[in-house]
Amino acid sequence: MTPTRLLVRACTAALLMSGLAHTAMADQLDDIKKAGKIRVAIAMGTPLFSYTDANLQPAGSDVDTAKLFAKDLGVQLEIVPVTNAARVPTLQAKRADVVIADLSITPERQQVIDFSVPYAVISIIVGGVADVKVKGYEDLAGKRIGVTRATVNDSLTTQNAKGVEMVRYEDDATLITSMVTGQINLFSSTPSNLAEMQKRAPGKKFELKFEQTNFDLGIALSKGEPKLKEWTDQWVKANLQNGTLNDIYKKYHGRDLPPKLTGK
Repeated sequence: MTPTRLLVRACTAALLMSGLAHTAMADQLDDIKKAGKIRVAIAMGTPLFSYTDANLQPAGSDVDTAKLFAKDLGVQLEIVPVTNAARVPTLQAKRADVVIADLSITPERQQVIDFSVPYAVISIIVGGVADVKVKGYEDLAGKRIGVTRATVNDSLTTQNAKGVEMVRYEDDATLITSMVTGQINLFSSTPSNLAEMQKRAPGKKFELKFEQTNFDLGIALSKGEPKLKEWTDQWVKANLQNGTLNDIYKKYHGRDLPPKLTGK
């Protein structure tokens, strides 16, 4: 091979490497702004966090948070409805830019996606009908309990409840319906879902049995997007400090965010 051809090949390779490096350095934040739209995955059918209101419009604290997020970013909001189980896969498959869907920050999830600093919290409880006596995990042995698949409720109960029959549902709405219609009489979920069950079937006397844990919620982002993560972190901090995120949370959940988040 002649020196000239070797030089051409070397230059071509350098240009290709330069192009690949430029592509790798391109940040999702720039792409979102250029597109003028952000795709936010939201798990619809989660009472208080994200649901369809009487006018068939998306509502809830996560929906309002997503609207504010898009507004402050200066772009249009496109809601990508997902099930709870599809929240992380939807982000990994690039079908959404971020996820705002009551997604708890856990070490397992942090291995495959990034999270913003916490913007809200969620409590995980076991609840059920009043005549089933349950005070702790040990009382669940030999019983059936409903959970929403691929949630911390699912993993917590699976890890801690021995000898229990797990009944897994694809979303919170189906879990709620199963409790209301008597298909199951115990569940692991959130206080907001318990409140929805009580509202829909007051005669069944659903009650909280015990609290399992509390989790911080984060806005989920793809790994390797430092500019988008930095902007999101700063946005969350600013809106916690000025009280806007607390106002959104309190509007739907009837209580303030904990001081550990708001600093107040």
